[in-house]
Amino acid sequence: MNIAMWSGPRNLSTALMYSFGARGDFDVWDEPFYAAYLDRSGRDHPMRDAILDHGEVNPAVVARRCIASTPGGQPHFYQKHMSQHMLPGIDRSWFAEVTHVFLIRHPARVLASFDRKLERPGLEDIGFRQQAEIFDEVRGMGAPALVIDSADIRRAPEVMLRQLCDGLGLPFDPAMLHWPKGGHARDGIWAAHWYDAVHRSTGFAGPEGPLPALSEHLQAVCEAALPYYEKLRPYALPCPPKAQES
Repeated sequence: MNIAMWSGPRNLSTALMYSFGARGDFDVWDEPFYAAYLDRSGRDHPMRDAILDHGEVNPAVVARRCIASTPGGQPHFYQKHMSQHMLPGIDRSWFAEVTHVFLIRHPARVLASFDRKLERPGLEDIGFRQQAEIFDEVRGMGAPALVIDSADIRRAPEVMLRQLCDGLGLPFDPAMLHWPKGGHARDGIWAAHWYDAVHRSTGFAGPEGPLPALSEHLQAVCEAALPYYEKLRPYALPCPPKAQES
């Protein structure tokens, strides 16, 4: 099984990649289209030159690899995709050959975290619009489109990962709850800038507190992103009340 996990930045996406990467039956791929996105968009991200030097800038080549066997020979292939990387004009026919999951997070939390790494992000930087677009496209194909909220994973990691595995038709593996400190061998070269917190972790952090206060600029972006989050939220795998209390 090849899994395309769609999210935006600062969305628990790296921790979830580490979770699947801790399983012996999975290989993982960190943001396959990042170099192609930077090349086509011209965006000036941290470590841009290094990412372009080390990554594949031809999206057609990336797409072929997304539907191929795992480089490590494992039966399953988890791909951590950033929704904003799927720019207009990039072929999406490969969508029909993978299983899709959508990882969502409240935009206020995303923006408060992302602003510390990329100053004054806009709506197009955080992937909410693009994620909703991809969700509609996948559902329009008649393909399954699982949705899971990062807040629910943090409230009840085992409960939610069991539900996710059930939805994927996979057995749950307790190894998904922990990983070694210091990162993963499949981390992208950009990990040095973006992954400092998750590199210090060995499992999912606990429940989040109240929504953060935002600057005027970030609040405007949050309000623009919120309808896309609210569109996908009703489809999210349920977090049982007892699990939320634990």
